[in-house]
Amino acid sequence: MFSIAGSSVSMPSLSASLNRSQVTSGRISGLKLVPAPLGKAIFPLRRNYRLGSLQVCCAAKPETVDKVVEIVRKQLALAEDSKVNGESKFTDLGADSLDTVEIVMGLEEEFKISVEEESAQSITTVQEAADLIEDLISKDSA
Repeated sequence: MFSIAGSSVSMPSLSASLNRSQVTSGRISGLKLVPAPLGKAIFPLRRNYRLGSLQVCCAAKPETVDKVVEIVRKQLALAEDSKVNGESKFTDLGADSLDTVEIVMGLEEEFKISVEEESAQSITTVQEAADLIEDLISKDSA
């Protein structure tokens, strides 16, 4: 898995293109921001360089997101031309709690995984579902 971390990394072109909603939502162009432990050196050549408070990790593969989109469309009987992507919220697509349970069951069947009830209840978007699937698959293969 590819990751980037730092406390004093300067990326003017990236920071200039970010808006408040991207930062507060924790997502930047298909990447998700996750907390990282403080106090660990990243680059052993620079002893004073310490890990910052955020770590950027790659989001789910596009193929996984596409498969989740397909399952969501089928479960919610959405038209092919309806806009569904990684940022789509299940509630915005018209899903109620029963629909969400059925979507998760469809994902479990398609990807041959088992999603814990606690994790299933925390899924609100297509991207979150795809990220969870890849996380579960990587844990199973490890």
